[in-house]
Amino acid sequence: MGENDNLRLFHTGEHPCGYWPGRVARDLVFDPNDDRLATFYPQALQWGFRRSGDIVYRPHCVGCRACVAVRIPVDEFRPDRSQRRCLARNASIEARVLPAQRNDERLALYRRYLSARHPGGGMDGHGAHEFDQFLVGSWATTRFLELREDGRLLAVAVTDLDAQAMSAVYTFYDPDQAARGLGTLAILKQIEWALRERRRHLYLGYWIAGHGKMDYKRRFLPLEGFDGRQWRPFDTIGAA
Repeated sequence: MGENDNLRLFHTGEHPCGYWPGRVARDLVFDPNDDRLATFYPQALQWGFRRSGDIVYRPHCVGCRACVAVRIPVDEFRPDRSQRRCLARNASIEARVLPAQRNDERLALYRRYLSARHPGGGMDGHGAHEFDQFLVGSWATTRFLELREDGRLLAVAVTDLDAQAMSAVYTFYDPDQAARGLGTLAILKQIEWALRERRRHLYLGYWIAGHGKMDYKRRFLPLEGFDGRQWRPFDTIGAA
């Protein structure tokens, strides 16, 4: 039998949709107690799944297929004019890859970011335990890509690694510096990192048509989307 035989999948119950107020959602989730999670996680990414803490999930909502898993084939990526301006505007920022560990500086930045970006949504109450549970987890091979300027921490991109790809799990940054495009910069630096290490793809999670907070992902071209069976050029799956 293969190492991925007898993988157990569960449907969650319905819960409030995290993207559209007033809607309900449910997910398809791998058994979180399976000790093979780290082994088959790369394959799960290829099937359109994503990690949150120790949970590997994919939206599986009744009557809705709005969430489209997307990834960048990094060898083919070329920054557009806006992305080149972002790189030039932030040329003084240094990017460093470091172990995925909580410290007081990172936790303080994370909490400031959540308070500004998700006020009243529940995440703004996250503390040290939630930081470790959500961003680090217990089994994934994860690194923190730090962005600093003159020693000051401006952003952290939480990134999972496997032999062939990277997955952009979450990025948090100084909300007072939002005009600098630090979220875009973080993805551009992850692409550079993937190229250095000869990884083929950077997974960006889910894109949702008409959702303002997700629209930035379609600007990283060429982009691929998962149609439920295979990865295809983004503009051929009815998403663009």
